[in-house]
Amino acid sequence: MKLSELVGHELWEKLLADRLGEPLHLNVASLFVKLFGGFRARVAFDLIERRRYAFPLLKAADYAKAQGIGKIYVLEFGIAAGAGLVNLAWLAEQVTAETGVEIAVVGFDAGTGMPRPKDYRDYPEEFIEGDFPLPDREALARVLPSGVRVVYGPVADTVVDFIATLDAPVGFAVLDLAYYSSTVEALAALAGPAERYLSMTLVYLGAIRIDNANPAVGELLAVREFNAARPLRQIHPFTSLRDKRVFRRAAWLDQIHVLHVLDHPRRAGMAPLVREAWLLEDPSRQPAR
Repeated sequence: MKLSELVGHELWEKLLADRLGEPLHLNVASLFVKLFGGFRARVAFDLIERRRYAFPLLKAADYAKAQGIGKIYVLEFGIAAGAGLVNLAWLAEQVTAETGVEIAVVGFDAGTGMPRPKDYRDYPEEFIEGDFPLPDREALARVLPSGVRVVYGPVADTVVDFIATLDAPVGFAVLDLAYYSSTVEALAALAGPAERYLSMTLVYLGAIRIDNANPAVGELLAVREFNAARPLRQIHPFTSLRDKRVFRRAAWLDQIHVLHVLDHPRRAGMAPLVREAWLLEDPSRQPAR
């Protein structure tokens, strides 16, 4: 990549707000990572388009690989014009090349834009019927890789049957529906048999950073009710994620959650963990000081 292309790249414009408050040496290091780093390094330094998808997708594949799982699904609910789905498909190819884990990408959308808000929980002050439509299904199909699938129609009518057909676990779910009512329907995708998911499945909540988001409406309310109704399925913010990242000011970090599948064989004691015992440092074996 030429320096002129790097300086003018759209990604840097999007990163500017996050990066201005970060240490100078990290920003300088980013330049070298952008020029010479591999895919994993660029994800670590937030140098991939749609960072909010790149990190959880790579993390899900890493989880799968560590468990000997060769394939996972990533689901996007609310594809709008399809830009996110196209990016997910590209990222899936990069993550597969990095990890060897096959990734099947599936989008869900009514295809007609957002429905009419049902009540205050659907942000009627923010959205109207028809927002974010998919302009041209055929055009989207032409730019998507052949293996990417889009399921059109009301989520409530499609998702449960789809989950029943999976030949591999879900590793990452994008919930970008904003509405409480629509998110409740999409969350049915995370309530199937435990083996349909990684024991820790990554979840992205797309509309929890709008100014009027709060626990009584939208995605936050839907998740709260999901957790209350299912003690063994808990969607929780990714623990200490901000502290684990190179750049800690990025707004998307708050949107990354984990579905903890507590009834999964790995977490319910049905699949014993086999490994050598962990050992702490033995102070009696250290030289005297």
